[in-house]
Amino acid sequence: MTIDEIENEIMSLRNGELKRIRIQKEDFLTFRSQLIKQPDFKQFRGTAQHGGHIDYEYTEIPRS
Repeated sequence: MTIDEIENEIMSLRNGELKRIRIQKEDFLTFRSQLIKQPDFKQFRGTAQHGGHIDYEYTEIPRS
């Protein structure tokens, strides 16, 4: 997954174009390094799935 693809996925979640994205295990570190740079980082919720994949959703209320 490239940085541009990651930025597009993050924007799509933020804008509501996508409800959920699945990040493959091998792309997790690259994705997370871009995600933590976002000003609304705490509004992204990741849920671990079987096999090491992570499903991310965007929430209106930031997590604490």
